[in-house]
Amino acid sequence: MHNTWLHSKKFAHRHITKVKWTLTILMAICIGGCTVGPNYHRPKVDIPTAFRGPAASDQAEAKASSFADLPWWQVFQDPQLQVLVRTALKQNYDLQLAAERINAARAQLVITRSNQYPQLQGDANATGGKEYNFQSKSNFLVTTLDAAFQLDLFGRLRRATEAARAQLLATQDAQQTVVLTLVSDVASDYFALLDLDMQLQITRDTIKAQENTVHLTKVRVGHGVATKLDVLQAQQVLDTANAQIPDLERQISQEENAISTLLGNYPQDVPRGRPLVEQPLPPTVPPGLPSTLVERRPDIRRTEQNLVAANAEIGVAKAAFFPNISLTGSAGGSFGRSSVFSSLMSSHAGIWSYGAQVTQPIFTGSALKGNLRLAESQERQEVISYKQTIQFAFRDVSDALIGYEKFHQVRVRQEESVKDLQDSVDLSLSRYRGGITTYLEVLDGQRSLYSAELTLAQARGSEYQSLVQLYKALGGGWKQP
Repeated sequence: MHNTWLHSKKFAHRHITKVKWTLTILMAICIGGCTVGPNYHRPKVDIPTAFRGPAASDQAEAKASSFADLPWWQVFQDPQLQVLVRTALKQNYDLQLAAERINAARAQLVITRSNQYPQLQGDANATGGKEYNFQSKSNFLVTTLDAAFQLDLFGRLRRATEAARAQLLATQDAQQTVVLTLVSDVASDYFALLDLDMQLQITRDTIKAQENTVHLTKVRVGHGVATKLDVLQAQQVLDTANAQIPDLERQISQEENAISTLLGNYPQDVPRGRPLVEQPLPPTVPPGLPSTLVERRPDIRRTEQNLVAANAEIGVAKAAFFPNISLTGSAGGSFGRSSVFSSLMSSHAGIWSYGAQVTQPIFTGSALKGNLRLAESQERQEVISYKQTIQFAFRDVSDALIGYEKFHQVRVRQEESVKDLQDSVDLSLSRYRGGITTYLEVLDGQRSLYSAELTLAQARGSEYQSLVQLYKALGGGWKQP
């Protein structure tokens, strides 16, 4: 019995080796086959030579370096903001979903690419038993190895793999887009929170000052050097400031909730770092060369990979018009023994077979033509989407450049206005204490100063948020340390 097993095993091994060599040769022939369908070429897109904005005339001499080339941790230097961004990059659910989509796309590529290789399957079947009527016993083991291979003579499988690979790259670029958006949203919401903190602090300082003013005015009324109208006017300023507190506190809580969600947390308090007035601003924000925007923005790269996949699908659709050739092979062996009455018979045998199958579409009711037209239409749609994405990207940069420049100018002018109003209030107080003017002049100055300080806080917040939007529009923020 042992010799029978060895002989059968050697016989099966020889034929399995023959099948493997045959499939290897056929694969080599297949690789040298043609690939139908167009090869991908990036569409020609005319892009501007400079970004439209206030400094467009100076961009001709601009260096190739861009503000977006800086990693986000060098742009946003607040240590607490950096902690928040890193937490978001670890815990944000949108980013986790994007990572899983990459895993799924990678698995799909493996599945699609596997069709280019032989498919092998081994089987073993053991039978045995005793027949009482014939007084016979038998024990048999049959082993087989089946192989199947599709000849990719016209590149259908290779084009499908090309499309799956492009979809994987597009998914990776989509993840980078999520990172870019996440970093920008955390920074923008953080600066908005600091802006509200500053407005709340200004309002509280105003309330404290006005309470002292109301008290002082009442004392002066008692000494006959002020009127009850002065007290009423001072109280009105105090009431106006007090009415702002609940609304500001509500906005702060909502902003903290938004940041907590970005961080993957339930609503909770958000720790602060530097106050808004101490946040550093870059001395310059060069946009860089317009030609580099196409490579830097991950949404543009993602759209191009979708175009690559759609272009490859045309090849898949064209290959469906040609014959589909499949090769099959099988090798194995059987061995065992059987006894009938008083005799005992041992047996072993080797088996092998091969075959080929050719299928050629003859009449499909124009389904193949329709499938090709569909693939070509989808490819043209992706070309349009690619050009449109580039157009939108340049609009984003232009809007961000204009916005940052304007908010910067507003903030500078507002700082000058606040300084002038503070000097005016100080002068009015001196005149009032000297009995030269009425307290109405002081109150008007204080109201104007309070309003100007709130406007300055909002201008600072808007400038920082416009800086974030410019950084995002230029394609910065997705690199990780």
